[in-house]
Amino acid sequence: MKFEHNYIDGQWCPAALGATRTITDPGNGEVLAVVAESSREDSVRAIAAARAAFYRDGAWRRMSGPNRAAKLFAVADRIEARAQELAVLDSRNSGKPLREAEGDVADAAACFRYYAGLIGKPQGGVYEVGDGFGPMHAYTVHEPVGVCALITPWNYPLLMATGKLAPALAAGNCVVLKPSELTPLSAVELFRIFEEVGLPAGTANLVLGAGPDAGHELAASSDVDMVTFTGSTKTGQSIATAAVGNLKKVGLELGGKSPNIVFADADLEGAVEWAMIGVFFNQGEVCSAGSRLLIEESIKERFVERLAERARALRIGHGLDNPDLGAIVSQAQLDKVLGFIERAQAQGAQLVCGGQRVVDGDCAKGFFVQPTIFDRCTPDMEIVREEVFGPVVAVQTFRTEDEAIALANDTRYGLAGGVFTTDGARALRVMKEIRAGITWINCYNPTFNEAPWGGYKMSGYGRDLGVNGLHEYQQVKQVNINLRPGPVGWY
Repeated sequence: MKFEHNYIDGQWCPAALGATRTITDPGNGEVLAVVAESSREDSVRAIAAARAAFYRDGAWRRMSGPNRAAKLFAVADRIEARAQELAVLDSRNSGKPLREAEGDVADAAACFRYYAGLIGKPQGGVYEVGDGFGPMHAYTVHEPVGVCALITPWNYPLLMATGKLAPALAAGNCVVLKPSELTPLSAVELFRIFEEVGLPAGTANLVLGAGPDAGHELAASSDVDMVTFTGSTKTGQSIATAAVGNLKKVGLELGGKSPNIVFADADLEGAVEWAMIGVFFNQGEVCSAGSRLLIEESIKERFVERLAERARALRIGHGLDNPDLGAIVSQAQLDKVLGFIERAQAQGAQLVCGGQRVVDGDCAKGFFVQPTIFDRCTPDMEIVREEVFGPVVAVQTFRTEDEAIALANDTRYGLAGGVFTTDGARALRVMKEIRAGITWINCYNPTFNEAPWGGYKMSGYGRDLGVNGLHEYQQVKQVNINLRPGPVGWY
């Protein structure tokens, strides 16, 4: 067991009020670490350090693009050098299977490399303008926003932190990261890497603790120029409200209740496999999970039967044993998932398989839920309307393409969606109508650092990853040059 501190202004330090939090392994209840539990005072101090580093010292902001890139490439190298250690840490801290954590670590290194390489790519533009004021030259440049507060969730601890830190730092900002209070351990190790590669003091600051205390100050402070958050829609709304004071930039990647549409002509086995990935990957603790499965009526019985057969065969266990499903992240989240399951049955959804906490053998020490399928779901049911964030899928049926589209869009969310069909024209027609930011045809869940990630409607605004992800952490400045100094003769 280790005691982990905040990292502020280039120094590791305990929480201002001396409070701590015990971090446990959700797969077996073992204590992993004791960490600082920050309060408003810690966030204020971290913001001040980032602000001084950006506005007064400016070492990172003024550093040349190639030199900033070299630092970020070095971060990627060190992530890869410690890949197995980081994967084990994320698996134990979050409950996810080790192989999934290993994939996250590889993606994290790739993300730093992607943004390190993007720094040197062309940005801005030159514009042909009128000569009403004489000959003019106009161009734009992209500049860092300033002090960026980054608040990340517990389901992908290292990867979500990286998806915000890499572009924010690449753009030249100074940052304060607050990871989820449930899964902060890989973020601590990432900041040790920042320290090793020599990021200037105050450039990257880490505050550990809960949202109502440490997180609220990051959103509300007038000394923060941008706040970005990934997590629940309810918390995202609170952050957006708190951020209004100084009209800071806000980026929100929030919840989802995403439709996965399967037409009768789809490759059934392939669609079943991708549907499994869509809802049971990472124990269903995925914002873009295909948790609403919309199946054409004529194949529904066969599809659900095969899906249930596959679900019952999934192996459940501790993440380090590389099961198919690992542990739910916490007792509170376990109770939430089981509550959704209980209410779905009470509201008339048909339980096809699963629905129970797993308490056999070593699983009795952790938070495990069987993969769960509900059939005969109707649009008014909670299990169809609300995000569960667990291994639970709700099945609905449709008869026509228009009905499938209407069901898919019958949600306040708009994060993701999938379509399975061998009819290419139909796939494109349906995909054009789906109101969601991330979509798949004949697959579900593959994501890439090079492509933007974000949603429509109550799933938030702004984009992580890709070139768009870099632009989120930049401001655009217009520059106009008079090519013939002297009197204009306007007056």
